[in-house]
Amino acid sequence: MPELPEVETVRQGLLPAVVGARFSRVILRRANLRFPFPDRFAERLEGRTVTDLARRAKYLTAGLDSGETLIMHLGMSGRFDVALPDGSNLSPGDFYLEGALGNAKHDHVVMAMSNGCTVTYNDVRRFGFMDLVPTPALAESRHFAGMGIEPLSEALTADAVARLFRNKITPLKAALLDQRLIAGLGNIYVCEALHRAGLHPEMRAGQLAKPDGTPTPKARRLAKVIAEVLTEAVAAGGSTLRDYAHTDGGSGAFQHAFRVYDRVGHRCGTRGCTGTIERIVQSGRSTFFCATCQIRPTK
Repeated sequence: MPELPEVETVRQGLLPAVVGARFSRVILRRANLRFPFPDRFAERLEGRTVTDLARRAKYLTAGLDSGETLIMHLGMSGRFDVALPDGSNLSPGDFYLEGALGNAKHDHVVMAMSNGCTVTYNDVRRFGFMDLVPTPALAESRHFAGMGIEPLSEALTADAVARLFRNKITPLKAALLDQRLIAGLGNIYVCEALHRAGLHPEMRAGQLAKPDGTPTPKARRLAKVIAEVLTEAVAAGGSTLRDYAHTDGGSGAFQHAFRVYDRVGHRCGTRGCTGTIERIVQSGRSTFFCATCQIRPTK
């Protein structure tokens, strides 16, 4: 599944194609994706202008001049293709199964824009979805109600980490993946951040807060490296594993900077460390770490 940096890459690629443009025509080629489309979905979009395109966690949100917001989630394999007026094409973030790229039978939503661009949503697995909600109620909608803080915002501080994780006995990695605490973090970037911070993925999350609730040095270090890892990944266009390509059809490059993810048996890249990367399974997900420099705390 695309994580925050990949979704942000998609957002940046779509910006010039949709913001300030009007939906001239919207074609739905099926009645549902993961969920049914909202009532009169195409009708409510047609004739409306996109005023902004933002990201909340792993969701894209397009504000409309109708007072509604279009919510889009890519699921496992969703992607957008943009046909430009000059006849060229862009794919602002491709998430596809091998052999399925460019297969028109998976083009489920076609949006013709007033600027001459045509934006097509393609989704092999159909785990993505789209919804329309009143803009003033966006934060309280079923998609965002109870969602945690943004990891690329000023809200992610050491104090916030200590407050969110205080007294939690859950493993640190699981706490970081809890979207009710910090929204948008995924498996890849949590593994990378924990390694940079020198924190064991199985340590208790509550150990990041002192008894009085103030942050420990570990909490300060973690808040800093989360922002660093995500910022670097966005700048690199995300990570290409099996199924991600960048806006111009090339690949995201952050996978070349992986220190632990999917590097079992490789030597740890931390200066002075002689350990190798290991893999464990936590809640059904692979966790990659160095047992030498990410030492599990005894208490």
